[in-house]
This record gives sequence, C-alpha cells and structure tokens, in this order.
Amino acid sequence: MKVFGIAGYSGSGKTTLIEQLVPCLVMEGLRVSIIKHAHHGFDVDQPGKDSYRHREAGAFEVLVTSPQRWVLMHELRGRPEPSLEEQLQRFSPCDLVLIEGFKKQAFPKLEVHRKATGKPLLYPTDPRVVAVASDEPLETSLPQFRLEDYEAICGFIMRFTGLRRRPALGASS
Repeated sequence: MKVFGIAGYSGSGKTTLIEQLVPCLVMEGLRVSIIKHAHHGFDVDQPGKDSYRHREAGAFEVLVTSPQRWVLMHELRGRPEPSLEEQLQRFSPCDLVLIEGFKKQAFPKLEVHRKATGKPLLYPTDPRVVAVASDEPLETSLPQFRLEDYEAICGFIMRFTGLRRRPALGASS
C-alpha cells in the first residue's frame, strides 16, 4: 500500500483535485482509498437515526451495514485521536491511499496552492513536498502542474510511488 498526500491550505482546491484524481487512478486499474483529516468536529450520522441514537446512548462503536456499503463509527469519548499510522492500519488492502490534510506529517505530498488564498507556500519549509499544483508559476525546481492538469498529476503520482497500470478486473490476458 503506497501513501501519497495532497496538502495545502483551506480553499486551495485539495478536495476538487482528489475528486478528479480518483477516477483517473481507478481507470489505471488501481484500488484507491482516502484519508481526510478534519480539524473540526464532524458527524456522518443523522440525529434520529437508529445508529445515531445508539452512539448517543454511549456505544463505543456502531457498525451500519447494507448491501451497498458499510461504515464503522468509533467514538473517542475523550481519548486522543489515533495517529495517521494507526488509521492506515485500519484500511483494507489497496494500491494507494491518498491523504488530504495531515500536512505536517512525514509522507510525500503534492502541494496544492491557489494565489487567492493569500497563504504561504508549504514547499520551502517542508522537504516532503515533492511537487506543486498551482494557479500561478512558481520559482522552484520541484515538478509543477496546473491545478486542472489532472492526467499529468495522476501520471506523476503513479511514477513517484512506483505504481503501474493494472488490467481491468475480468479482462483477459
């Protein structure tokens, strides 16, 4: 399982980029998973639903399953947030985990920069930034991409991680 990050400040376009990269990577025959770090509280559940009521009653974990998907909700209840390494261990086997956020963690990442955010660049102080996608040309020796150059970014990630195109499932050899 390869790990590659998409890092940048809020409003830079990280989610949009990942949303476009995933189909490109899947078309290459790769199985892709994503970790998104949220700096704020969030809830994937809805008040009034049975699973929400179970969690509110004090359940430590609630697993909801259906023929289409399943989700496991784990309440920390005051315990510390698990580390990125601990979270990665929870994934089913896959080819690539894209990480959105965790910009200070030690893994290779592509910086997403948008001039309008007014935020500083990460790559001058983060040696783990291995490429940049931006809406403006930057003075750096790192590989640079336009924010919308999804196929080139996909190709870069595959080359950087050493991943190769896989035949589609069910394809004859």
